[in-house]
Amino acid sequence: MSHEAQTTNAPSSSAEGPSSAEGRADAATRPETRGIELIGAAERRGRARDLFFVWAAPSVSILNFTVGATLVLLGLELWQAVLVVIAGSALWVFPGIIAISGPAAGTSGSVITRAVYGIIGNKPVVTFTGWLIGAVFLALNWLASSFLGADLLAGIGLSDPVVVPIVVTLVISAVTVLVAVYGHALIVRVYSWLAIVLAVIFATVTAFILPQVDWSYRAAEPLSGVPLWSAVTIGFTLVASAPISYINSPDIARYLPRSTKPSHIIAATALGGALPGMVFTVVGVLLGTAVMDRMDAGIESALLGLLPSWLVPVFVIGVIVNTVALNGMTTYTSSMALQAIGIPLRRIPAAIVVGLIGTALTIYLVLSTSLLDAVNLMLQFLVIVSAPTMAVFVTDVVLRRNRYDGADLFDAERGGRFWYTGGWSIPGVAAVLTGGIATALCLSTTAWTGPISQALGFIDLSVPVGMLLAAGLYALLLRTPLAKDGRP
Repeated sequence: MSHEAQTTNAPSSSAEGPSSAEGRADAATRPETRGIELIGAAERRGRARDLFFVWAAPSVSILNFTVGATLVLLGLELWQAVLVVIAGSALWVFPGIIAISGPAAGTSGSVITRAVYGIIGNKPVVTFTGWLIGAVFLALNWLASSFLGADLLAGIGLSDPVVVPIVVTLVISAVTVLVAVYGHALIVRVYSWLAIVLAVIFATVTAFILPQVDWSYRAAEPLSGVPLWSAVTIGFTLVASAPISYINSPDIARYLPRSTKPSHIIAATALGGALPGMVFTVVGVLLGTAVMDRMDAGIESALLGLLPSWLVPVFVIGVIVNTVALNGMTTYTSSMALQAIGIPLRRIPAAIVVGLIGTALTIYLVLSTSLLDAVNLMLQFLVIVSAPTMAVFVTDVVLRRNRYDGADLFDAERGGRFWYTGGWSIPGVAAVLTGGIATALCLSTTAWTGPISQALGFIDLSVPVGMLLAAGLYALLLRTPLAKDGRP
């Protein structure tokens, strides 16, 4: 079936924008009304390499500095921490693989996964993946900007510890939601420039960090044996939690022509996310040696203390711009997740709702935690959801050979191709639940240590175990009668 035919046959939805293609045209100068509905061939444009900058802009983040410094706090030597960063960053290949399903299906990833979980089963999964992950990342990034913005304003006398961070959060969240409202075309056009500007700012900051690095740094008590592997695996989980959480990569790629080479999409997405993230996380590792004795004040305050006064506001602005870039994309894709689970909202009101929820969570965190504590704890807990869902999605793309029929994905009637068993795909749902349980059992955080991790001496195997078990179980169950004609 041609893509034009798929677009014509897709059922109407309250989530859809205007019925004409002109009214929904993707343009950077006006709000994007299109939501999850199919994109016709005439509206497809762009090149795979555009995705590199789309993913590079949000990946130049202060969270990289925070995660890198944490690896030093875990007791790792510099070379050990660098190897952990490289290993964790390699998982960016997974967002690249699932991104190719966007152009193939012509719709968002939150709709494509109906092929994995069934028409009804997809709703609770997307609720957790599209909302839990989205809300957490919105809050974490807004939290970083709130703390840094408050530190900057304190220098001019605005030092209220409650009001100032909240006001900063509200302003940044409003700009972020505006980016999400304008949507895909604005993201693709503007993020290439943002990536370059952010890279220059962060590289300048790096230039002032490097002279203060303790290149001869050695942990006070060098780790070996089980304690070493515990630190290595916990650090790997922290680094890997970012790439495996980007289950929204098909949403950004879906406007590309169907003829775009999958290998180019994979490379642009994976390298765009991995390269800047890896570089600046390694810088964070080096930063950890320079601020070790000042970490009690918070990683953000310790970092600002290393910079000349003229660079501080420039860096804070860079962090805020990065926050808007990352959270603008997250809000944009989360708005489509809201539509995919059946909430009767058009995409723009849905984006506003997502922004309000993320803002509320951020304000709560501003009043109750530090940036370092929030990042470490929340990123680790995210893998319980993100590891198995990413693994199953990747497995489905590979086994299905990226063949997705957009019209069938919108056929919600009993007996449709993706109705499966009462609207549920038993292989997909069982694999994710089993993988999530296994991930939790192998996880090691300050708030929760799974029994398997505890038995192994606090070694954290949550990501490899959760992903391998979920992927293997899904592939196995697809070969059984439980698949109900859902075999790729």
